[in-house]
Amino acid sequence: MRRLLALIFILLTTAPLWAVEPDEILKDPRLEDRARALSSELRCLVCQNQSIDDSHAPLAKDLRVLVRQKLLGGESDDAIRAFLVERYGEFILLKPRFSADTLVLWIGPFALLVLGGFVLLRTSRQNAAGKVEALDSAEQARLAALLNAKDQSGSSG
Repeated sequence: MRRLLALIFILLTTAPLWAVEPDEILKDPRLEDRARALSSELRCLVCQNQSIDDSHAPLAKDLRVLVRQKLLGGESDDAIRAFLVERYGEFILLKPRFSADTLVLWIGPFALLVLGGFVLLRTSRQNAAGKVEALDSAEQARLAALLNAKDQSGSSG
């Protein structure tokens, strides 16, 4: 049983390494590290919830090769990102940049959280204001007298 769990653990932790094929790996370890870092930030346009580093899609392979070619050409990481965003749009970035176009993505969750807190606070205050308090003994006696008077007038008529 332990061997099976160890095998499953190894398969799950090394699965992302399988996407990058041996012919793609650069000889310079520093460039390869940069390529891996960039690839992990870029969305596979076919899979959409995976980075191109994790995807087996042909387009992801093409993008990994393109990133590595640009790195070999001496381009900076920012220049490569800018090229890919220009070509494929902001969607290619797994973590979108903070800009006017992505303002809703960045501010929206916090705005919804504040709005939800406001609604919760207001609702709890309305519920607290609308609560019926228990009657004291004088009010209970008066209510009993009113109900008795109503019953007597209703039964005689």
